[in-house]
Amino acid sequence: MAVHDEYLRRTPYELTFPDAGTAADLFSAVTAEARDAGVDPADRQAFVVLQAVNTFLRRLQPKGARPEAMYDYAMLLYHAFRFARSGAGPILVSEATARALVEASDPVGALEAPAPAGYAQFPKNLFWTQSASASAAEAVDGLFWSLGEQGLLHVLVVAGMRDDRPGLAVVPVPEAPWADAATWLDAHIRSDGEDFATTLPGGEIEMLYSFRAAGEVLKLTARLFARVQAHPEALVEETPVAAERGSVGPTPSALPYRRI
Repeated sequence: MAVHDEYLRRTPYELTFPDAGTAADLFSAVTAEARDAGVDPADRQAFVVLQAVNTFLRRLQPKGARPEAMYDYAMLLYHAFRFARSGAGPILVSEATARALVEASDPVGALEAPAPAGYAQFPKNLFWTQSASASAAEAVDGLFWSLGEQGLLHVLVVAGMRDDRPGLAVVPVPEAPWADAATWLDAHIRSDGEDFATTLPGGEIEMLYSFRAAGEVLKLTARLFARVQAHPEALVEETPVAAERGSVGPTPSALPYRRI
């Protein structure tokens, strides 16, 4: 099972909004409606009840989707909105960095996020997870994060992105107090083994990892933030690769990005 980190692959943002104009129109409508209602669209609860959001959700949700999937799609839209408005662009985490994050955390003082909201993409097929609605584990593409209302960190894991089929799977992580983030760096989450240990049969042979608990996602997120904070020089600006590269590898992203 090859691990790919050569370039940024097509992101869930681009999969959700293949037409940039659609995203711009939606987010402009969200901003205007929130302003008229006197609410902050960065507030997750305020965002999900906006009429512009619910109208788009009805178009986005496929026919026959389970009722609870509406919440998952709403969380995807919220994070896509926050990601776009932050302007920070995605971060591609190299295999070497990802493995280093699993092994240890970087010592930092007060933990800082690299941006109020963003998306971090991990090497293809390195991390795996299983959502409540899935019958089998799916490869993790990456995670959205957003520092939202009342000092809470919101994280959304995105999995199941494959070129041979449409769609994706999302796993919302329960909101967590940002004030506690520093304690996640060296927390031990699993009671019956090592954090991030693979749950895939034979996964240990290829040194794969699994998210089995929300705390592991928060731990890796905090460690990524600490790595960026401790080694800002390691965050390198990159330009999108040619679309033709997708003929011999995963579909490339068209977004400028940074690699660490």
